[in-house]
Amino acid sequence: MREEVEDIRRVLTIAFRGTEGLSPQDLERTLSFDMEWVAPHEAETAVRALQTAGWLIQEGGLLVLAVPLGDVTVPFGWFPRPSRLLQPVHASNASQSTTQKVEEKPQRQAIAPPSHTVTSPSRNEAARDTGDPRAKLIQRVIRYVARQSGLEKEELSRRAERKQAAFDLMTPWLAYALVAREQGLEMNEIVEALAVV
Repeated sequence: MREEVEDIRRVLTIAFRGTEGLSPQDLERTLSFDMEWVAPHEAETAVRALQTAGWLIQEGGLLVLAVPLGDVTVPFGWFPRPSRLLQPVHASNASQSTTQKVEEKPQRQAIAPPSHTVTSPSRNEAARDTGDPRAKLIQRVIRYVARQSGLEKEELSRRAERKQAAFDLMTPWLAYALVAREQGLEMNEIVEALAVV
C-alpha cells in the first residue's frame, strides 16, 4: 500500500510542479502526451479517478491538490504503473505517511512556485544566452520540428517550456530537441540543424 501511495504522490508532484492548479485537460495531456504514463484514451479516466479518490479537488475550473504531499523524491527513470493512476488508492491512506513526515520536519508549502519564471522561448533565449552558438539556431529547429511533427508552434513552445521548468539548467535548444525526440523525429536531422562549426 505504501508503494502505491508513493507512486500517486510522485505523479502529482511532477504534474503540479511550478503551478498551484491545472485544468483537467492540461492534467490529462501531462499524464498521456507529456509523460506517457497512460494512453490518451485513459487520461480522462485517470484524472476522474484521482478526484474520486480524494487526491484532487476542483476550484474555479482548476484541479488543485486536496492533500499535502510532503517531501517527495522521484528516482531517476521512475514511472508509475498505469493501473495505479486508473484505480488509485484513496488519499486517506496517504495521511499517515505524510503526517509522519510533517511531524519530523516543518511542512513547506505543498507546491512551491518556481524559482524562475518560464517565459516565451525568445525571452528565454536572451536570458540563457551564455555564448552558446546553438542559441542562435533555435528558430531553425522550431520551424523544422513544427513542420515535421505537425505540432503548432505554440504547442511546441508549451512543451519545451515544461521541460525547461522541470530541468532548471536545460537550454532552450535542448528542450526543443527533446520534444522532437518525443515526436519520433529523426534525430540526425536535429543534430545537423544544431551543428556549430
